[in-house]
Amino acid sequence: MYIGGTVISSVEFHGNMSLVIFMSKCPLACRYCHNVELLEDNTEWSLDKVKSEIDSSADFLDAVVISGGEPLVQTDAVIEILKHVRKIGLKTKLDTSGIYPEKIQELLDLGLLDYVSLDVKTTFSKYKKITGANVGFKVKKSMELINCDENVHLELRTTYVPTLHTKKDIFNLVDEIEGDVYTIQQFRNKNVLDPALEEVEVPNPHDLRKLAEEIKDNFDGKVKVKSAEFGEQIIKN
Repeated sequence: MYIGGTVISSVEFHGNMSLVIFMSKCPLACRYCHNVELLEDNTEWSLDKVKSEIDSSADFLDAVVISGGEPLVQTDAVIEILKHVRKIGLKTKLDTSGIYPEKIQELLDLGLLDYVSLDVKTTFSKYKKITGANVGFKVKKSMELINCDENVHLELRTTYVPTLHTKKDIFNLVDEIEGDVYTIQQFRNKNVLDPALEEVEVPNPHDLRKLAEEIKDNFDGKVKVKSAEFGEQIIKN
């Protein structure tokens, strides 16, 4: 399996100390992608090495997060990792673009997920502008499948890029999505796939919070903002 590395984090799965495993490879070309080094990374790990990495930290972990890249490019590897995590009694979280609904259904059927963070890049009809591919309908299907499983907590999250998104886009998107949490993430202009975006100003966190406050009543769940300056902030009524 191809893995770009791991990190211990207290923020990737709220309230849980987690080992985050970054799976390499992704078929999308999101212009603002900040994990560019993972797209074509060919660093190979054996399953035994991954298990050892998890086991060596298990005593002070609450969960394991599978991130990327797009982890479900390597579905068989993800399944084997999550089965081991389940075996040793830790929680599980998957970060995904949602472009493989049939693979998400497989993980749901196996009961391997506690939490999913689903990247919703923009409104489902405008996906090509962001990703280079018309895959919005697949992401919508993944969202619907996850919402059908009452045992899985679904967070939807959008990275707000000033030149790619408008406030109206976010309002329209909120009308299309359903989940437990919606997070607006601050765009970072370093190490992005499209060099032109390195010249785009990072959104002001106060402006993002104001936007989140404006959409709060349109989303039936928690709304959060994530920025470098303030971390995660829950928007209260």
